[in-house]
Amino acid sequence: MRKVDIFDTTLRDGEQSAGVNLHPHEKLEIALQLEKYGVDIMEAGFPASSYGDFQAVQQIAKTIKNATVVGLARSTKSDIDAVYEAVKDAAKPGIHIFLATSPIHMEYKLKKKPKEVVEAAVQAVEYASKFFTHIQWSAEDATRSEWPFLAHIIEKVIEAGANVINLPDTVGYTTPKEYAHLITYIKEHVPNIHKVKLSAHCHDDLGMAVSNSLSAIESGIDQIEGTINGIGERAGNASLEEIVVALQIRKDVYKVETNIDLTQTIRTSNLVSKLTGMIVPQNKAVVGANAFAHESGIHQDGVLKNKSTYEVINPEMVGLNSNKMVLGKHSGSHAFYQRCTELGIHLTKDEGQKLFTAFKDLTSKKKEVTEDDIFALMMDSSVKGLFPHYQMERLQISYGSHIIPTTTIAIKTEDGTVLQESATGKGSVESVYNTISRILNKDISLLDYRIQSTTDGSDALAEVYVKINCEGEVSNGRGIEHDVLEASAKAYLDAVNRLSIREKFASYSAKGVVVS
Repeated sequence: MRKVDIFDTTLRDGEQSAGVNLHPHEKLEIALQLEKYGVDIMEAGFPASSYGDFQAVQQIAKTIKNATVVGLARSTKSDIDAVYEAVKDAAKPGIHIFLATSPIHMEYKLKKKPKEVVEAAVQAVEYASKFFTHIQWSAEDATRSEWPFLAHIIEKVIEAGANVINLPDTVGYTTPKEYAHLITYIKEHVPNIHKVKLSAHCHDDLGMAVSNSLSAIESGIDQIEGTINGIGERAGNASLEEIVVALQIRKDVYKVETNIDLTQTIRTSNLVSKLTGMIVPQNKAVVGANAFAHESGIHQDGVLKNKSTYEVINPEMVGLNSNKMVLGKHSGSHAFYQRCTELGIHLTKDEGQKLFTAFKDLTSKKKEVTEDDIFALMMDSSVKGLFPHYQMERLQISYGSHIIPTTTIAIKTEDGTVLQESATGKGSVESVYNTISRILNKDISLLDYRIQSTTDGSDALAEVYVKINCEGEVSNGRGIEHDVLEASAKAYLDAVNRLSIREKFASYSAKGVVVS
């Protein structure tokens, strides 16, 4: 069987999802899990876009050992320089350069003639070849480009030094049959195409991203691109977990293999979902909560007699199991750290101590602590060394059927000052948020509020996700706590703190701080 490379762009294209704002340490956590998942190439970010993204890509590049780490660049020297500085210390560094090739993009976005576009692409690849041996070049909006021109520019960038050519369906416009024809055309009309790998990158605007990707594989593509859970701009990207599971289940059709460890599928999906705040639909293929649920009596009867009657995917194959943490309130730190290592949780000594403290606190509230609980605690921003600008010191809420909900909160600022205020609201959550807004003296409005539990049972941890508008800036926040209202308060403060961190990164970038 031939090998198909898996190119993951969760940390770049996926993070461009509306409202997603990952801290550098969160991107690193995802990168480490992607490495464990077995992706061949991970696009860690767009270094030239901001100091925060540059820092995240640089940290990932220094850490990841088993995958090629690439950064995205426009066809400009400054972008290419930024990628080089960010990934130069990687075990396997690379660059991904893109330039639009469709008539509509060249005329209205680039404002360039086709000849100028070819010159810009060639110059960018030639310049990048001074620093990189792994150079991927993408023809943005390839599926709406004129095929003869597309073949011409691809031939030229290969001559310039590109060794991976990507044909993105940037706006999710093509169909499986059209995409297959395009790939065949490029193979037949680019004389030096045999020198490179061909890659497919599909968006899901018409709901065909996975189908188009699988069609590309049938057409002989060498690399497939996508994101975990299919996150991304607009309707998102092709869901990598759906593609790799389809390739495994239907090996008889596709006859290809990948390096993906399918048993890490659920864990990878859950991590991305929790850190981005983008909830996986319950009926989503492969990783949805209902993917292996059967309510129909006929279905239940069939599954009880033989799982293959209604299940084509073995749940254990994708890592779905009922393993529980064997640790309790009497467990020591050594056993706890050993278990975290087994679970693939990566922590510094300081972070480990904070997580252990949070774990011990949780064991006094929960009878049974699960792996999901540990992962939830690990993803709490307070466990990581972020030094938040605002920290909640005290929270008191008064609520009753016939009284106005009232909240009193004390918040410690970065300089150690403790501010305290009280406020009311139509409900308890609103009173909490009104109080925080009053303490911070900021005009903050709540755009979205979602809550879910980490596990089953009345003692489950509450995970709250919020989106706020703080004086014109939109930010997401996440709070995890045993109490729903405390989790809600932490999520709101987390969103404000993320804005503070973003402002610091912006100030560094404005001062020209680009490299470490």
